[in-house]
Amino acid sequence: MENGDMVDRRSGVPAFRQVAADLRDKISAGDYAPGDRLPSERELVETYGVSRPTIRDAVNVLRTEGIVTAEHGRGVFVRPPSSIRRLSRSRLSKAARDRNQGAFLADAAAGGFMPSTSVKIRFEQADERVASLLAISAGDEVTVRDRLMRADGLVVQLAVSRLPRKFTRDTTIEQVDTGKGGAYARLEEAGHAIATFAEYVGARMPTPEEASALQLAEGTPAITVTRVAYGSDGIPLEINDMVLPADKYELSYEWVAD
Repeated sequence: MENGDMVDRRSGVPAFRQVAADLRDKISAGDYAPGDRLPSERELVETYGVSRPTIRDAVNVLRTEGIVTAEHGRGVFVRPPSSIRRLSRSRLSKAARDRNQGAFLADAAAGGFMPSTSVKIRFEQADERVASLLAISAGDEVTVRDRLMRADGLVVQLAVSRLPRKFTRDTTIEQVDTGKGGAYARLEEAGHAIATFAEYVGARMPTPEEASALQLAEGTPAITVTRVAYGSDGIPLEINDMVLPADKYELSYEWVAD
């Protein structure tokens, strides 16, 4: 479309949605690259021949979709693509634990960022969901390891692990620093060999608390991952509920074809 013909007044499609669609197409085509600033509100008004409120509504559509982010006093910018690749195949292997390279450390090594983690320990009674996943009774005591994971100083993952207290009592799993190899290594030392993992992946909008902790721009969705670790006897040893910013993560899964 040329200037003056950007919006079809007879189409029945609201003008702000037409503007949003055209900007979305330009971003997809690379006319505006990740990190680029979109034209100013005044420039967009002139380009599309619509009012300022229409332009604001169009930009809000793109913000809600997570395509752009607005920075006060600076303008509207195209959101960069995912920057952390979460590798599934070997990140939880025993060999990685033996190298003291847990899952997040493996992602850091592959992605070239500096990892750091803050840990809080608490104990609570299992609710119905946790009890079902851990094959224990509701009300049974569980150990909770609540973590903030950072990449180059920025929080990029929230992870809350819950383990039956009967497996963690008198181990460093109940301490901030679990030692080389992490909690899984301590479980195996206690005689609970880890045999398999299952992951359940979802997506939703973050809670206000999650959005604040992850410093998410308005409209940015979250990826949710619940991982269950099973012992060689099939008994669940741990559940780990993770929340990841969708604009920073790419989940990579590989498996051998049967």
